Amino acid sequence: MTHAKSISVGNITLSNDLAFGLIAGPCQLESLDHARMLAEKIAESCAATKTPFIFKGSYDKANRSSLGGQRGLGAEQGLEILSKIRDEFGCPVLTDVHETHHCAMAAQAVDILQIPAFLCRQTDLLLAAGETGKAINIKKGQFLAPWDMDNVAAKVASTGNENIMLCDRGTSFGYNTLVSDFRGLPRMAQTGYPVCFDATHSVQQPGGNGNSSGGDRTMVPPLARAAVAVGTACLFIETHEDPDNAPSDGPNMIRIEDLGPLLGTLHAIDSVVKGF
Repeated sequence: MTHAKSISVGNITLSNDLAFGLIAGPCQLESLDHARMLAEKIAESCAATKTPFIFKGSYDKANRSSLGGQRGLGAEQGLEILSKIRDEFGCPVLTDVHETHHCAMAAQAVDILQIPAFLCRQTDLLLAAGETGKAINIKKGQFLAPWDMDNVAAKVASTGNENIMLCDRGTSFGYNTLVSDFRGLPRMAQTGYPVCFDATHSVQQPGGNGNSSGGDRTMVPPLARAAVAVGTACLFIETHEDPDNAPSDGPNMIRIEDLGPLLGTLHAIDSVVKGF
């Protein structure tokens, strides 16, 4: 059996044999006040179960369905917001990178660089991210098998950086549809690296609304429960106070008021599975 590795980000340690951590925040950063409001509510939701959380927010959504989709605030403003959230709330922060030259810049402001699923085989991007020394969360491409992530992780590890987390976000299943195969979590865990399950993008319907992606947020809780039952180091859950009017990925984000009760259930399952 592969020894479970751990990664440390800020004051949080993530490992497949520890209680799960949470990556949560809006799809897109909208403003400092908005990020601050959500971070405060996420912290409140996590308090009852003592769930460690990482705040996430994207400064650029480069893979929108259509040219007219809102992309975000841009790097300068977005990274400044994330840096302030980290300082004010004492939590690690995460953002996506899409180009090699984004990595060193983003690494100055965040604790975790995230490789989007569509870019998980881009060798130069993976190497540039690894060379920052930051923790790297790699989304498994919707087009890849779980065992294909062995080679993906090896690219980052070749830089001497083994602060790697592998994240499942569903697998393509026909047009505009994803399916979650929970056998993939223990298979990716065979690498030893902490495994994350993205419960919100797994219910996405890519391009399903024509000019934007659809989704079904009612499926987030059952998928999250299943992932915790299988065993995972971390859950990724995007959240918003008004997801139906969010600038991106609204259909699959959960309402912030639903996060606390969901975490209570997930914590109970996690305790049984891991024997805490």
